[in-house]
Amino acid sequence: MKNLPLVLIVILISGATSLVFADIQAPPASDQGPTRKLGRGLGNILYGSTEIIDSMSDVNSAYGNSAAFSYGLVRGLGRTFARLGYGIFETVTFPFPTEHGTYQPPYNNNIQWLNSGYSEFPPEIGFETKYDYCRQYSIQSW
Repeated sequence: MKNLPLVLIVILISGATSLVFADIQAPPASDQGPTRKLGRGLGNILYGSTEIIDSMSDVNSAYGNSAAFSYGLVRGLGRTFARLGYGIFETVTFPFPTEHGTYQPPYNNNIQWLNSGYSEFPPEIGFETKYDYCRQYSIQSW
């Protein structure tokens, strides 16, 4: 009986430390949820037309100017309408997991080929981007 408080303290400490080592990482599919699906759908509807400029630019660098203003334009229009269709579908069905029971996008990943799949979000057009290799910011102290 003399050691009973000591045993209880050891049990409480070991129980508390087992909680400390619990796995607190997010599950692999937690990034893809209904809010991301809704955002992806709205982004495809609103900014899917950037596929025209992006496709013309890709075709221009691969095949030249005349191909950019013929094949690149047609390819960009096709990709714009595909993004519009995917955007409407994903916006309407955002509360439901439709792609094999998940919220993943229903189109292929963007493999870096000319006639590839689609990236999750429309391409960025312009000089400022999320990638840090094109522009550097400095914090000025006054």
